[in-house]
Amino acid sequence: MESVLSKYENQITIFTDYLEEFPDTDELVWILGKQHLLKTGGTGPSSDAGWGCMLRCGQMMLAQALICRHLGRDWNWEKEKEQPKEYQRILQCFLDRKDCCYSIHQMAQMGVGEGKSIGEWFGPNTVAQVLKKLALFDEWNSLAVYVSMDNTVVIEDIKKMCCTLPLSADRAGESPPDALNALSCSKASSACCPAWKPLLLIVPLRLGINQINPVYVDAFKECFKMPQSLGALGGKPNNAYYFIGFLGDELIFLDPHTTQTFVDTEENGTVDDQTFHCLQSPQRMNILNLDPSVALGFFCKEEKDFDSWCSLVQKEILKENLRMFELVQKHPSHWPPFVPPAKPEVTTTGAEFIDSTEQLEEFDLEEDFEILSV
Repeated sequence: MESVLSKYENQITIFTDYLEEFPDTDELVWILGKQHLLKTGGTGPSSDAGWGCMLRCGQMMLAQALICRHLGRDWNWEKEKEQPKEYQRILQCFLDRKDCCYSIHQMAQMGVGEGKSIGEWFGPNTVAQVLKKLALFDEWNSLAVYVSMDNTVVIEDIKKMCCTLPLSADRAGESPPDALNALSCSKASSACCPAWKPLLLIVPLRLGINQINPVYVDAFKECFKMPQSLGALGGKPNNAYYFIGFLGDELIFLDPHTTQTFVDTEENGTVDDQTFHCLQSPQRMNILNLDPSVALGFFCKEEKDFDSWCSLVQKEILKENLRMFELVQKHPSHWPPFVPPAKPEVTTTGAEFIDSTEQLEEFDLEEDFEILSV
């Protein structure tokens, strides 16, 4: 039976008796799979229990990208050992405080612009859009976040967003070119080729109407085999999970539905990270029980990683008659012009935390996706 796990190996040792049938899984990572109690500093919900699970899963996927960005995929977390300063700084990005760039507060607030009230359940596409906007304010990690539209990944747009001028060119006062397509970037010499901004690529998909279409199962599993994989966001109605691999026809996932106590920076500037690393075993579910709204995640630290990903997609995904998503070279002519996102002026949205959890309603997984043929 085939078993594949995305390479998450930087947090904690999993119970080997539970996963003895999985190959090389004794160092499977748990990325921030938790729900902290909130300190909102005002009125509103005191916890994200009941509505924040997809936000937490988004944090997990992003945290894995940041670890790959700063520490590499082969870095391992070891309990009660001194951790690199980059690791501590990554943790501080996700503390449950309003002044942390990827806190539950910031994500919920940014969701207001996506039509989601604070306290309302998010779907995978909304979380992807929120992460794309928040990344514009994150100068330290300096990620380019690309969220595909209409099930289509455009190589030209990604190259335009990720290719930046070398520092020497900036100092010379040169302006970036208006368009940098994949061909020019890949063929340029090392002396003039623009530098690559690390890419977080998120592909929101609707793989059916009310349930996942079986024709997409093989392609979906192929994505976990790719070395650039960050797993997938998804789950069941109102229950979000972070999917990290598969065994046969079962998906392996991390469950964020465990409430933890609030953690803050200590006097020495470090973060007590014990509650950031779950002691629970990963769970499994049949892939056909997955809600059709999902979001695939990939991280490409260098341009060659993205080029390799494109080759894998063309080989493994685009070979299907009914494709899970499309990969095209040029920006579609009927689309609006692509403009790389830029940091906006900071203005208040006027949104406030809701007064009580009694105001929360049940929300379904329906989002604005293009419905694929079934």
